Amino acid sequence: MTDHALLLVNLGSPASTNVADVRRYLNQFLMDPYVIDLPWLVRRLLVSLILVKRPEQSAHAYASIWWDEGSPLVVLSQRLQEQMRKQWSHGPVELAMRYGEPSIATVLTRLAAQGIKKVTLAPLYPQFADSTVTTVVEEAKRVVKAQGLNMQFSLLQPFYDQPEYLDALVESARAHLQQPHDHLLLSFHGLPERHLHKLDPTGQHCFKGSDCCQNAPAEVLATCYRAQCLRSAAHFAERLGLADGTWSVSFQSRLGRAKWIEPYTEARLEELARQGVKKILVMCPAFVADCIETLEEIGDRGAETFREAGGEELVLIPCLNDDPNWAAALNRMCERAPVML
Repeated sequence: MTDHALLLVNLGSPASTNVADVRRYLNQFLMDPYVIDLPWLVRRLLVSLILVKRPEQSAHAYASIWWDEGSPLVVLSQRLQEQMRKQWSHGPVELAMRYGEPSIATVLTRLAAQGIKKVTLAPLYPQFADSTVTTVVEEAKRVVKAQGLNMQFSLLQPFYDQPEYLDALVESARAHLQQPHDHLLLSFHGLPERHLHKLDPTGQHCFKGSDCCQNAPAEVLATCYRAQCLRSAAHFAERLGLADGTWSVSFQSRLGRAKWIEPYTEARLEELARQGVKKILVMCPAFVADCIETLEEIGDRGAETFREAGGEELVLIPCLNDDPNWAAALNRMCERAPVML
């Protein structure tokens, strides 16, 4: 045991399904400038409008998938933490949530009190986005500066194309894919297109052509969420030998009126059902733990959308969750995480 801790970070969850707790969580989440990248006053007005009705709607959705132990996202992340304790040999393994509890500030303060001076920061997001990876890094930096902590960080890089991640993803899905089905849909979390435009270092590439992601140069690919999602999907399909036309990609969880990455999952489910697909399998490779976006948005509402459009059965393939193969893969990737400047 050394003074080198591993800190797993996931998105977070409301403390309960009570409307007040959901409102508090949504306010923290949506007021993050990396999530809604608008000036503070505009963001505050928009979020205040959202918080009039959405907390009650979201509370109902959370209640429909809540476990006796608590939020599925938190419980599954805790189970992964236990698996990682069997893998990580350098020091303690902690878990924090970007929104809600346990917060990054709470955990880093506790580690500092234990004499920890080195932390490998592991945002549990395969693909890069400001609204996931950057906000975790910036919050860790903020806490260190605000509290005067003496810590050096290594950072797990987005692992969308790493062999360990892809192999774990394939093995977790292999048995599910052996059941009879008509189509496999890989549904990634969506983002507003403006997030991608903003991060295009050339200013001349993103959405400039239908094949922009396939031809993304290295400097664009490094921060292009859509291109990384498509790379993950292509590598996954190649490893399994999936034939063209038997699988496709979509993007879910659109919020607001802005243009988001297409095709939208809801529209894609309707389209596939109308084309005669009767049984569809859905995976959500942007998530490593099942949560409201997978269990409720896809498993419940997505299945209803598919049936109403003429489909018969939607099967949600679980995320990696606490799979031991995934824990071993994550450990290997964290071991080689570079020091953060």
